[in-house]
Amino acid sequence: MKLVEFSIRRPVTITILVAVVLILGFFTYSRLSVDLYPDMEIPVVAVMSSYSGAGPQEVENEVTKLLESAIANVSNIKELDSVSSEGSSIIIAQFDWGINVDNAAQEISEKLSIVEGFLPDTATKPMVIKMDPNMMPVIQIGISGAADLTQLQSVAEDVIEPRLARIPEVASVVITGGSPREVHVDVDPVKLENYGLTLSTVNQILQMENFNVSGGRVIQGSREMYVRNLQQFESLDDIRQVAIATADGRTVYLGEIAAISDTVKDVTQFTRVNGLPAVGVHCLKQSDANTVKACEAVKEELEKIKQELNMDLDIAVVMDQSQYIRQSIQSTVRMILEGSLLAMLVLFLFLRKARSTLIVFTSIPLSIIATFVVMYFSNYTINLITMGGLALGLGRIVDDSIVVFENVFRHRSLGLSSYEAARKGASQVGNAVIATTMTILAVFLPMAFVEGIASILFKPLAMTVCFAIFCSLIVSLTIIPLLSSRLLTNQVMAVEPDPRNPFSRVIIRFGDWLDSLGDSYRALLGKVLNRRRLVVIGVTLAMVASCAAIPLVGAEFIPGMDSGEISITIQTDKGNQLGETDNIVRLAEEKVRAFPEVMTVFSSIGSSEGMTMSFASGSDTATLYVKLVPKSERNNDVNAIAEQMRTSLQDIAGAKIEVSAADAASMMGSTSPITVQIRGSDLEVLKQLSQEVADIVRQVPGTREVVSSLTEGKPELQVHIDRSRAAAFGLTPMQVSNEISSAMQGKVVTQYKVDGQEVDVKVGYKPSSDKDMEYLANLSIMNPVGVVVKLSTIADFRIVQGPISINRVDQVRCAQVTGDLFNRDLNSVMQDIKNKTAAINLPAGYSIEYVGTDQQMLETFTNLLLALILAIILCYSVMAILYESFFDPFVIMFSVPTAFIGVVLALLLTKTPLSVPGFIGVIMLVGIVVANAIVFVDYLKQMREEGMEREEAILETGRVRLRPILMTALATILAMLPIALGFGEGGESMQPLGIVVIGGLLVSTLVTLVLVPVVYTIFDDWLTAFRNRRMAKKAGISDPAQSG
Repeated sequence: MKLVEFSIRRPVTITILVAVVLILGFFTYSRLSVDLYPDMEIPVVAVMSSYSGAGPQEVENEVTKLLESAIANVSNIKELDSVSSEGSSIIIAQFDWGINVDNAAQEISEKLSIVEGFLPDTATKPMVIKMDPNMMPVIQIGISGAADLTQLQSVAEDVIEPRLARIPEVASVVITGGSPREVHVDVDPVKLENYGLTLSTVNQILQMENFNVSGGRVIQGSREMYVRNLQQFESLDDIRQVAIATADGRTVYLGEIAAISDTVKDVTQFTRVNGLPAVGVHCLKQSDANTVKACEAVKEELEKIKQELNMDLDIAVVMDQSQYIRQSIQSTVRMILEGSLLAMLVLFLFLRKARSTLIVFTSIPLSIIATFVVMYFSNYTINLITMGGLALGLGRIVDDSIVVFENVFRHRSLGLSSYEAARKGASQVGNAVIATTMTILAVFLPMAFVEGIASILFKPLAMTVCFAIFCSLIVSLTIIPLLSSRLLTNQVMAVEPDPRNPFSRVIIRFGDWLDSLGDSYRALLGKVLNRRRLVVIGVTLAMVASCAAIPLVGAEFIPGMDSGEISITIQTDKGNQLGETDNIVRLAEEKVRAFPEVMTVFSSIGSSEGMTMSFASGSDTATLYVKLVPKSERNNDVNAIAEQMRTSLQDIAGAKIEVSAADAASMMGSTSPITVQIRGSDLEVLKQLSQEVADIVRQVPGTREVVSSLTEGKPELQVHIDRSRAAAFGLTPMQVSNEISSAMQGKVVTQYKVDGQEVDVKVGYKPSSDKDMEYLANLSIMNPVGVVVKLSTIADFRIVQGPISINRVDQVRCAQVTGDLFNRDLNSVMQDIKNKTAAINLPAGYSIEYVGTDQQMLETFTNLLLALILAIILCYSVMAILYESFFDPFVIMFSVPTAFIGVVLALLLTKTPLSVPGFIGVIMLVGIVVANAIVFVDYLKQMREEGMEREEAILETGRVRLRPILMTALATILAMLPIALGFGEGGESMQPLGIVVIGGLLVSTLVTLVLVPVVYTIFDDWLTAFRNRRMAKKAGISDPAQSG
């Protein structure tokens, strides 16, 4: 082989090339970005529009349906969801993974522009928004300390927010909790009535007394100056001295009828860290920024701020995505190192010489470093998937080098010179090595055609494995022969292990056992070839048993990862006040902090304006974000701890509490594991059916936190103003509505500038501890002529359930039942749900759909099954082309079905459900298991071409090739062992892949060693018989011709 000869003859050239690759590798590795997953665009576009004053049904009919009809014509839409609620319409268009989301959003905007003119006059123009994982904070910080909340709020808003927002990787910073400053003008309603004034009058006067407006220009001599009318409040006394003219001509000062105070805004939310009042700082990163860099920059800046302020501040990082990413990548790097060492151990036991082991081991670092170079120029990042691909490829990286070196070593042992042994040994197995590598590359080629999220996630894995294996092929045909020709000197070959050394004695015994194993295998082959039918029947029965056991193996989409984070959502009774909700949350906090595994509890009670996709809203809801100690410091996984918390929190009365483990997969925008949709037209029927389905789902073992989307709305007091009665008093409904709003919640009318910041000035009635229905009914409203009217004389009151939102999927109304899993796989749970819901007697026009993760799993498995079939076809095609034969590749492919036995057995023994990574492992196995058969059949073919009789050639091939086959199989299995064990952060994601490859390869290797020779002889006999019949037929045709 010319490449082998070139590398042996040109050592300087090869050395320079290796040095260049090493330098480039270290340079590119330092420049590669680090993230949890490959860059991905979530294929979701939202369209939002508001229609104030309209109920859900009116919004649905006049806004949502119109917008949906336009968006439905956009290409590549997978599903169209909408929510019509009071005053707003939200439509979510889900596209196929891999599309250009910018183009999709542009197309939606174009379609909407056609129908915008048909929307109601008071409806706003639809806003098109791309859904982005960056809408979630990458780091959340809780700031507490000796200072009061007002001071903490001031520090957060004036110092921390501007400093963090200036960081290039940070898109925005949101402050929650705290107590923002506000000036309250609390008007005495009795005094106001006595002077014949209204709150509207006070509001208008304050606005007119506080302004800063341009007044044109003035010329003075040769100079031109701008005129500015400046009349701003500079102190509270300025506000108190505002003069108000009454209807009878008197002047009253605002300070006489109102108490004016510089205080804080009414509390709508509490934020606590570990039970202490705190201000929350939430940082969102730029779309193209690196998560790890963004988080590191934020933490560095916070440390600087803390030192500069010299305040007693406790800055607790509550959630930091970069920490989990770093731990996951470090865990994967550790797997690669452990796998390398285990592979090295196998090599040493088989080769029995340290120098020989090092020659083969060089293929690992060289191939990995070369892979980093290719990754850099292919714009890949270092993430869980690409590093997993390297860990996965590790088992195969050494295989080519093992096969080449073992053959070189064998020729050297037979007496050839080091140069000749390297040239002849490497060239002899060169075609087999190229064939095995090409089959692996062919197996991963179909991954390019897989659609959906599996393509986004696992295409980088496939490409990384291909890069690594291709690099290892080049190393095995260049570096290994070169090093062998230089290092396998006569002195090295003459060195024998010292029998006096205990370690050497073990090595000698293992070597002797290996040598005898070759002879034992030769004897076994002799017996097996005489009992071919028995072997075929035995393997067939094992295959049938494996197929029968498939239903016992569960299935899930992507394995959950233990990120050490738990989310607790608390929903108290509808309409509860913030204080009542806080009391319940304090009880929950106390119970949660009692768990020894808990490190931090971040609580957010009430509304949280400005936080996108982050916290609940409303005074009756709260969210607890629980961070656990590192995985290595606790005995239970996050799911077990979440279940214990769920049990502990069950006995808290007056609240519905949901506990769920925050999975790293949720960063990819995946939905609830269990999602069942009931579609139809009538809301009441949908509500009844969804409740029935929710009850069924709750009864299925392994389900948790089952929720129906159709729930009761919040209770509300509706004020119906009688137009005729109001008109009789000279009032309009809008005037009455404004008075009610000002009286009940106050109104921000202007700003007061102090200490370089603008503080809101809020006007309202003097605080009353009992703003109840009686207070509202007796509310005094003054008409334009100064007559006071009680609200109860012109309005009626009704307590009703507030309107619920209307959900639609693909332009049909629907209700949705969602839930989480616990200690059961998704497929088994969904099968139970489907079987039980099938008994529901659905009215005409109603249907039940199973969507979400279950739907994604089925679609992805279908795609991967097609990829598997294509991989098998490509694998056969590559071997047929390389060998220019249909027969040899056909025999080799019999090693593939035997791997299936090992896959099913491994999954059953480890109680691991089949998932997307596991399926990728099955596809990869096709390329791995044929390697052993190729090594066997390739040598057998050479022996027969040299004139050796078939039976003898098979026995000799078995004796010679057993050693490299066992070496490559064991090296791959042990290199994959750290992945299969799944230790460390993020290890769970690749664990099924490791289990599948080890199980499949182990069984396939053992069965292949027996089955392939048997199949070869059977088909060879058939082929020989076929040729003989054809020859006999030709002879039979030619004989009569001769006799004639």
